[in-house]
Amino acid sequence: MRRAVRWGPAERLERDVRRIVRVGNELELLHRAMAFAAFGLVTIAPLLIVVAATDPRGPRGFGRWIVDGMGLSGHAAREVHALFNAPGQALTATGALSMLAVVLFGLSFAACVQTGYERIWGLTTALWHRLWRQTLWLVVLVVYLYAEEQTADVSPGGLRVAVTLVTGTLFFWWGQRMLLGSRVSWRALLPGALLTMTGLIGLREVSVLFFAPLLVTNALTYGPVGTVLVVESWLVGVGYVVFGGAALGAQWEYRRRRHGRAARALRTEDDGKPGPPGSA
Repeated sequence: MRRAVRWGPAERLERDVRRIVRVGNELELLHRAMAFAAFGLVTIAPLLIVVAATDPRGPRGFGRWIVDGMGLSGHAAREVHALFNAPGQALTATGALSMLAVVLFGLSFAACVQTGYERIWGLTTALWHRLWRQTLWLVVLVVYLYAEEQTADVSPGGLRVAVTLVTGTLFFWWGQRMLLGSRVSWRALLPGALLTMTGLIGLREVSVLFFAPLLVTNALTYGPVGTVLVVESWLVGVGYVVFGGAALGAQWEYRRRRHGRAARALRTEDDGKPGPPGSA
């Protein structure tokens, strides 16, 4: 019987890193992150602007969510608010064709995320139940983002981070399960959801140091176009985290299953060995 190979810590780490890099290349992570950013900008921005227009407390929408997500303040926050916050007439000024286009882009955005998740878990596309799952996921996403934006000034710093981590983990946990058609277990999807939210919180801290000064510089140099370019670059980072977190979670599950098989193989091998003298 072939003995199971026992790897040292350094070998296991090197093997896991190589596997993660290979998986990222196979998933075309950059391409998917850029598609995520493009669809997200043309979908989430108008939807949140229209939803925010119904809020009697004033214009609070995509701009407020970007400011909160990137940790912006001062001049950088004012530039984003000026670009994305629409007046209260946005709801009545939005025509049926415009809303139809936004919904179609939204379903394309959901399909982009769904296809990425399916590639990560090595699943085939399930066409017969895609549309209603994509629609429900998109609706819950908009509600989740709007609720997150509304609570930006309510909870203190530490509590806000904890609440964001919990609610975000629940959303990405449920979102993977929904878009994958319940073909992956809840247990297997949890690490990916946790890693995704941890990465998004980390991205926010990086944004304060990198994207905030870059946004001010681009806004002064290129005007609104410069602001859009920085926001789009940040959304590419969000796409990286969303797909990268799910991919790392899938690798975590793969490693857990592999270790389980190795442990069972060792137990089977040990059970086949003769016991010590006098043990019978």
